[in-house]
Amino acid sequence: MRAIDLITDEIPPLIHTDSGEKALSWMEEFKVSHLPVLKNGNFVGVVSESDILDHLNLDEDLDRLFQHLPRPFIFGQAHMYDVIAKMAEFKLSVIPILDQQENYLGCCSVYHVMTLLANTGSIKENGGILVLEMNASDYILSQIAQIVESNNARILSVFMTSHLDSTKIDVTLKVNSYDLSSIIRTFERYDYLVKASFQDRDGDEDMQWRYDTLMQYLKL
Repeated sequence: MRAIDLITDEIPPLIHTDSGEKALSWMEEFKVSHLPVLKNGNFVGVVSESDILDHLNLDEDLDRLFQHLPRPFIFGQAHMYDVIAKMAEFKLSVIPILDQQENYLGCCSVYHVMTLLANTGSIKENGGILVLEMNASDYILSQIAQIVESNNARILSVFMTSHLDSTKIDVTLKVNSYDLSSIIRTFERYDYLVKASFQDRDGDEDMQWRYDTLMQYLKL
């Protein structure tokens, strides 16, 4: 999925003559802490709630409050993973999306991205979860998938987490089976370290509850 497909019409941009007070009001209304700012239809930067609150006179317009604004954005053809990386890098609740000529196309919120990612990553689908720890050089997805499939199951999603100051990685698998015992035994037989497993239905319901709670929090 491309960034241009993530654009939401629910969050409008500010213009440079809007006041700090209006910006805060919109942020509260749309449940975000950042908004893009346009000047004469051109994207000039992103204003944050914390930066506005650093100023005393919120009746002044954004042009007077800020001589320069940070300008993080993502191109419309970028992949959704690049959108997530950019939002994480700049700690953004909203990211502007531009075309190749840097014309403003729209923006998307972290809530919108999280919702799409949950559906894309099979988080909501029923099944068990396995966490494998290994050296990054030992990661071979085809072999991992073969072990899962040899136990009459299939992988719904997979993602990797790197260890700080280490060559180790955690590989988290979501599979379409609650009973992971035979899969775990097979992994161990092939000398894989099974770091954690979550295989009961109550645990899956708890994960769904945690996901729903996160989504509710992002709406606040």
